[in-house]
Amino acid sequence: MKIKITSDSTCDLNKDQVINNDIGIIPLYVILGDKSYFDNGVDVTPLNVFDYINQTKQLPHTAALSEDEYAEHFEKYLADYDEVIHFNISSKASLTHESAKKAAARFNGKVHVIDSQHLSTGQGLLVLKACDMLKEGKTATEIVSAINGLRGKVNTSFVPDSLDNLHKGGRCSLAALMGAKILKLHPMIDMKDGKLYAKKKYMGNIDRCLKQYVTELSQSYHYYDKTRCFITHSHCSPETVEKVKELVNSLFSFDEVVETYAGCTVSVHCGQGTLGVLFIHD
Repeated sequence: MKIKITSDSTCDLNKDQVINNDIGIIPLYVILGDKSYFDNGVDVTPLNVFDYINQTKQLPHTAALSEDEYAEHFEKYLADYDEVIHFNISSKASLTHESAKKAAARFNGKVHVIDSQHLSTGQGLLVLKACDMLKEGKTATEIVSAINGLRGKVNTSFVPDSLDNLHKGGRCSLAALMGAKILKLHPMIDMKDGKLYAKKKYMGNIDRCLKQYVTELSQSYHYYDKTRCFITHSHCSPETVEKVKELVNSLFSFDEVVETYAGCTVSVHCGQGTLGVLFIHD
């Protein structure tokens, strides 16, 4: 049986990972003003998003694909494959999962839709784990069952440099925004049960906060899947990213530490300068 693994563009995997693992990427919509664009660098990039915000002082919107649009994608893949396993961004963050499920119902069990319960490379980690299992010869049923069991073991967390975009999007009050600016506070945003929440706050400049963030991750997760780790960021400075890489390599023992850029969906809501260290734990 030939199985195709696909994902919403929100998985934030880099081009080499997509090509080397034969992953089908389905781009979501990013809306700038009155115009809609496809995400994943097809029509728009995070840098376009940041330019739009700086020029208009308005926050772009993101939008899900329709049931019919998902059905078109699934039909295209089933022309060459027997089954499709598709990953969605968390159903509590977007309507994409409901649309994809309804589309999948048209294909008599040939399309399996997974609610990743994550976003960005938290979702990407599950996509790559599915690819690993596919290479091991696992069936679609075995892969879906294993992935559903792993969803609660993914660390999807990040630290934004600024709360401005979270405030514009209604996820942060004006009082919290002003307090963060005055006290130089940077929250750690964590994902649990498919929802984002502020787990704790760090004080100081972003490099100091990221050092504390990575150190505390190493203290919290003594046992983890060493296959891979992502350092995913929305265009942080190269110096900041390099410091985080060095710290991750000194505190963890991952076989692979991969730097990726956050796509438009994460960049819209969290803003430039956001960074996360994401991995699967035991």
